[in-house]
Amino acid sequence: MASAAQWLEGARPRTLPNAIAPVLVGTGAAASLGGAVWWRAVLALVVSLALIIGVNYANDYSDGIRGTDDERVGPLRLVGSGVASPRAVKTAAIASLGVGAVFGLVLVLTTAWWLLLVGAACLAGAWFYTGGRKPYGYSGFGEIAVFVFFGLIAVLGTEFVQARRLDWAGLVGAVAVGAFSSAVLVTNNLRDIPTDTVTGKTTLAVRLGDTRTRTLHLVLMVAPFVASLALAARTPWALLGLLAIPLAVRSNGPVRGGQQGPGLIPSLRDTGLAMLLWSILTAVTLAI
Repeated sequence: MASAAQWLEGARPRTLPNAIAPVLVGTGAAASLGGAVWWRAVLALVVSLALIIGVNYANDYSDGIRGTDDERVGPLRLVGSGVASPRAVKTAAIASLGVGAVFGLVLVLTTAWWLLLVGAACLAGAWFYTGGRKPYGYSGFGEIAVFVFFGLIAVLGTEFVQARRLDWAGLVGAVAVGAFSSAVLVTNNLRDIPTDTVTGKTTLAVRLGDTRTRTLHLVLMVAPFVASLALAARTPWALLGLLAIPLAVRSNGPVRGGQQGPGLIPSLRDTGLAMLLWSILTAVTLAI
């Protein structure tokens, strides 16, 4: 049986900024409209965290039974390493997604019925990323899905359930967070190009190749700071988001420097930290 520490590592805690950042920015956008509701923000955060943990376990399960994780460069995979059974990891994935569904249903019942359709799409997206007969993550659509689900939907959904409406500032923030989240996955897939190529996992990085994938990471890391300039039209304080630039530069360093394999792991960490810092600064400035 896997230890508690191994289950925690299997949940991929370094990806949690991808779940926290959109709720922060969405709440800041709602506050800028005078509509922040703390308990709805907390529920949105629980849903977001449950979904990302669920998709991480689902990814571990699906990649593990396909043999994709037999040769790993990155952190521990529960099924691929053999420390946990596929059934146990699948159960953990379903349980996590179930928690997200339950808390999401509370938001649906207290906001708008059509959010149920959005939630269903999120659950399907989480499972079929690497699950099912034709997982879209194996066809190069992973970054697009992350941009949509942990960028557009997560930020705008958080804003809507609190303020009951959307605005351009929320959309700009959603694009920025989506860019950050996609950059995390781009780094991950850049690291795994050699093993993914062998196992037939045709990610966007495999399609683009090493050089163009590194360029894509740079573009995605620049986008949030362009968003900060745009958000200055709402409040000049939004320019404080530019303070995250040093972290963004550091996160792009290994990518820009041609690092391979384990050498790209610091970029994964720093991309997440840059996203979290930018989101905190932007959320606070929008709120005030």
